[in-house]
Amino acid sequence: MRETVSILGAGGWGTTLAVILSRKSNLKITLWSPFEAEVKKIIKNQENKDFLPSIEIPFDICVTSDLKKALSSRVIIIAVPVEHLRAVLKTIKSAEAKLKNKIFVSVMKGIEIKSLKRPSEIVKQELGISSKQIVVLSGPTIAKEVAKDIPAVATVASESFSNAKEVQGLFKGTNLRLYTNYDVAGIETAGALKNVIAIACGISDGMGFGTNTKSALICRGLKEMMRFAKALKINEKAFLGISGIGDLCTTCFSPLSRNRYVGEKIARGAKINNVVKNMKMVAEGVTTVKSVYSLSRKHKIDMPITKEIYYILYKNKAPIQAVKDLMNRPLKVE
Repeated sequence: MRETVSILGAGGWGTTLAVILSRKSNLKITLWSPFEAEVKKIIKNQENKDFLPSIEIPFDICVTSDLKKALSSRVIIIAVPVEHLRAVLKTIKSAEAKLKNKIFVSVMKGIEIKSLKRPSEIVKQELGISSKQIVVLSGPTIAKEVAKDIPAVATVASESFSNAKEVQGLFKGTNLRLYTNYDVAGIETAGALKNVIAIACGISDGMGFGTNTKSALICRGLKEMMRFAKALKINEKAFLGISGIGDLCTTCFSPLSRNRYVGEKIARGAKINNVVKNMKMVAEGVTTVKSVYSLSRKHKIDMPITKEIYYILYKNKAPIQAVKDLMNRPLKVE
């Protein structure tokens, strides 16, 4: 009897997780999309051409738009954009009354603009479940690389160590090695904030700057991230681990990074609305920077890189002027 695991969201990361878990003989995978046309397209092509091109979708993955079917699994992985998370959760709540014994795995990286909440907080609020039922999975995981069976590591965090261990065990034997952790807030916050710095690094690339500049942005960006964590009473330890500096480096350097790509396009003169409109996949940093900037002002946190990215994206500030303003800030001790 194979255990069924469901993935809600057939984007690049959701599809990747379905593919690598389907390689385990003891698991039966269900991949859910709310769009019937998308489901038919994936089944017909045995490939997710829009979000994970050139990766074969195994025949034994059940691709469906039937939410009740997807919710029959005990372990449910949620892989939808943060901006659409509440709507999906409301649909889940209305479709399935028995949620008490399920484990919900959040693989989302972002902070909701209106509520300024992390994904796990939204899941708990909308589904009315215990926080111990929620596991967060985050780390340096470029979807295309993981789907190609390239080794990667990430972290699973939960208030329930047994649930974190269970999710860790599901991935044992795949190319994605997971480490357990208790620090849900730290892991989630690091995963969200690193996308803002990745946009900054993309701008640096687009302006033709070199490794020196990018390394400076990563180091000072990490400092901002940890300053943010301290102000919100979040343990800074996670920022020095896989889901912190590890994910930050991957997102800032990889040519496959969506957030880095956004920054590069902006530096070359594109407008943010046009960049986002022409992308099939979501770059979470574009909306996260609004949330982080709002929180930094509310808690009086010094985050100069984040502030400049916000002004570039939403106040039409010229990237070259942002660079000049960062370089001319008051001198200080490291």
